[in-house]
Amino acid sequence: MYRKYREARWYSALANKKVRCYLCPRECVISDMQSGFCSVRKNVEGKLYSAAYGFPVALQIDPIEKKPFAEFMPGTKTFSIGTYGCNLNCFFCQNYHLSRGHYNEKQAGQYVSPESAAQLALKNECRSIAFTYNEPTIFAEYCIDTAREARKVGLASVLVTNGYITERAAQDLYPEIDAANIDMKGFSEEFYLSMTGTHLQPVLDAIKYLYKLGKHLEITNLLIPGKNDSDELIETFLDWTAKNLSAEVPIHFSAFHPDYKLHDVPHTPTETLHKIKEKAQSIGFSHIYLGNI
Repeated sequence: MYRKYREARWYSALANKKVRCYLCPRECVISDMQSGFCSVRKNVEGKLYSAAYGFPVALQIDPIEKKPFAEFMPGTKTFSIGTYGCNLNCFFCQNYHLSRGHYNEKQAGQYVSPESAAQLALKNECRSIAFTYNEPTIFAEYCIDTAREARKVGLASVLVTNGYITERAAQDLYPEIDAANIDMKGFSEEFYLSMTGTHLQPVLDAIKYLYKLGKHLEITNLLIPGKNDSDELIETFLDWTAKNLSAEVPIHFSAFHPDYKLHDVPHTPTETLHKIKEKAQSIGFSHIYLGNI
């Protein structure tokens, strides 16, 4: 089984065949024959392996606008790749069948090399490859190698990510991609802790780093009624974006629909989205998009 698995990056060996993973801020300490929180980085006899490398479980041709990218290569198709696993635990996850999924170790599935992924994208007349559906940070090794192969044949690479990544891993992954849409879950530490089991600051650091690299950046904010849609949180988010990035950064505000562990919260009213768009435009944001309406 493990002969096909690729040894992971960003980890160190500890005593008693344990390892510490440095890919995301969880920095999981993983015992022998156990996996990290993401479920796809497994310790085998003191070495960390990526079970997701080369084993996508979702391959799809999408319009780039579906990712969503409103201002990167509009009107083109992208070859979407997703695996199992995620490093967040969002109660409202809308792709939980992938994010909380696990590989069957007796049936690993069909191997798709980075070279094959690039050729499949070309064959299907796509202009880019998108790492999407689940959290691509957890298969970062595969993203890097696939992005390099894509570049060789003239394809762009885009990342649809939660931005929960360590600085050392971001410095290896982010320079390899051409565009990213970062999903801002909610602009408060309390929201991140209670609704995702993680922290806000690493996401802010990732956003700033991508912007500093000069990559095309768009931000998506899923608005959950009564959870992260208050005037205060939205204004704080917009103020932070204007000060640390630019009011020219495209921002997507998307409607929530009940899913996974959050079925007791209603759909986001359409009027809420339009109100927020008007607020953003009134303070200087000119690239505001509304989704799921």
